[in-house]
Amino acid sequence: MVGGKGTRLLPLTDNRPKPILPVLDRPCLSYLIDSLAKGGIKKVILACGYRSEKMAVAIGDGSREGIEIEYSYEDRPMGTAGAIKLLENRLDDVFVAVNGDVFADIDLRKEIEEHERSGASLTISLTKVKDPNEFGVAVTDDTGRITEFQEKPPKGTEISDLANAGVYIIDKKILKYVPEGVMYDFSKELTIDLIAKGYRVQGHILNGLWMDVGRPRDLIGANLAAAKRLGYREKGEVIGETEIKGTFYLGLGGIVKDSEISDSVVSAGAAVKDSYVSDSLIMARCDITGATVTGSIIGERCMIKRGAMVIDSVIADDSVVNANEIIKGKRGAQ
Repeated sequence: MVGGKGTRLLPLTDNRPKPILPVLDRPCLSYLIDSLAKGGIKKVILACGYRSEKMAVAIGDGSREGIEIEYSYEDRPMGTAGAIKLLENRLDDVFVAVNGDVFADIDLRKEIEEHERSGASLTISLTKVKDPNEFGVAVTDDTGRITEFQEKPPKGTEISDLANAGVYIIDKKILKYVPEGVMYDFSKELTIDLIAKGYRVQGHILNGLWMDVGRPRDLIGANLAAAKRLGYREKGEVIGETEIKGTFYLGLGGIVKDSEISDSVVSAGAAVKDSYVSDSLIMARCDITGATVTGSIIGERCMIKRGAMVIDSVIADDSVVNANEIIKGKRGAQ
């Protein structure tokens, strides 16, 4: 399910869907597809909406992962369950559905095994989070059965810190409860309806790395987590009086010269010279010279000139930040 617009990540999502934003020079969604392939999935259908043509180009046909990838296109938003309903006649009796707008490197086989063992009609992956009010949250009994589900509760009213991680194992028969041709949501409506009807909805504690990438800080965090977990460091060239601190990734063809870099990702083909970069994601083919960048995402092909400072901001693709310009707490083209 990859149809969302990713409005909280504007302007980066002005011209691309959120699931293909980069994590270490790869589309974020590609890590989840790898997990599906490792879990034994042979065919993936991507239910696309916003900027679907970019999705197909970035993700491809699945030959890299050894699976088959097909695309389904929504004329209008149908919600997560509504999008699946459109595909009903193309689905197996038991199938996997995932929210594709997260960064996930997970063990899917264990969730499938729990679904089969428990006899559930629906199994939902769960993971502990610090801010449960931003997610659907669940209460489980000592067998793992979900007894209560609460969608994005107001702060202070959360019944649990176990959040819905958006990986579902589904018995196709439950799709009869999804109405035809209307927007219908998996978490907000179908899950709660199934629990009320007495169906077994199982919770599975997620095994692996899972991160929401809904906000700029989340996307930076996903890149740093991937770099730390996968052990990536330097695919480019680090030269001169350069000091590297903390987690670091430098993409293919990237250059860091005479700079200080702390807990940051510098993507393929980007050049950072005589600069300070901290807690940031520098996207592909940027040029940063004599500048300071902290807590920010710099879009593709940007130029940050000498003396400029970019702080806690998101800079659109192809922007120029002029010499000595200071940008703080902004999102958009310059």
